[in-house]
Amino acid sequence: MGEPPAYVPGHGLLRGRTALVTAAAGAGIGGATARRFLEEGARVLLSDAHRRRLAESRTALADEFGADAVAAQPCDVTDEEQVRALFARITEEHGGPDIVVNNAGLGGTADLVDMADDQWNRVLDTTLNGTFRCTRAALRAFRDSGRGGVIVNNASVVGWRAQAGQAHYAAAKAGVMALTRCAALEAAAYGVRVNAVAPSLAMHPHLVKVTSAELLAELTEREAFGRYAEPWEIANVIVFLAGDYSSYMTGEIVPVSSRRA
Repeated sequence: MGEPPAYVPGHGLLRGRTALVTAAAGAGIGGATARRFLEEGARVLLSDAHRRRLAESRTALADEFGADAVAAQPCDVTDEEQVRALFARITEEHGGPDIVVNNAGLGGTADLVDMADDQWNRVLDTTLNGTFRCTRAALRAFRDSGRGGVIVNNASVVGWRAQAGQAHYAAAKAGVMALTRCAALEAAAYGVRVNAVAPSLAMHPHLVKVTSAELLAELTEREAFGRYAEPWEIANVIVFLAGDYSSYMTGEIVPVSSRRA
């Protein structure tokens, strides 16, 4: 398997900005994004439904970057009241966010013929409806602050490419893509950009738990580099979309993939 490149140091690309990242606890894309944002000079409000992991992540990052740079608030994105409380906090403490990363999602593997309603609904409610709830709250915050902002959603290449056992997840991620494009048109009036990343395969502990070793091996073989992405490689592209180098991009879905055609 190919080796990942050297870790890219921060360059102050987000200095002075306040970012909210959902599902930011642990070692996945959200956690990597929160770290990258801090390395780029942003203040970060971490959010996650897993309270223990969230507290541990906040403590570790605060020890490294300073207590004033990172805060945390539990939030289950399937609960509208919790979403409202999350955005109320960042508005009260910082006048609203500058960047919102909708990373929260739920996957799994199940053939459609055997899939229960509950399996379908849980994935859709977290991955698509949760992104909708947070996008709506973010647009309201940006509109009220009048200072513009950026939303970056986490989609997936399975929103474009069929994969057996992923009907619920693929439908949710395709929905995130459509939501991103429509929200971008509406958000332009507020000076807000809305884009999404679409990773192919980024390895992290939660993915290992919900995916078989055989499927992970098969997916890795499809990648041109012969390896999966590190979560920070996805986070690098999120940094680009959150910052000024992408100032003319909105409504775009950016693949972060080396998958063979």
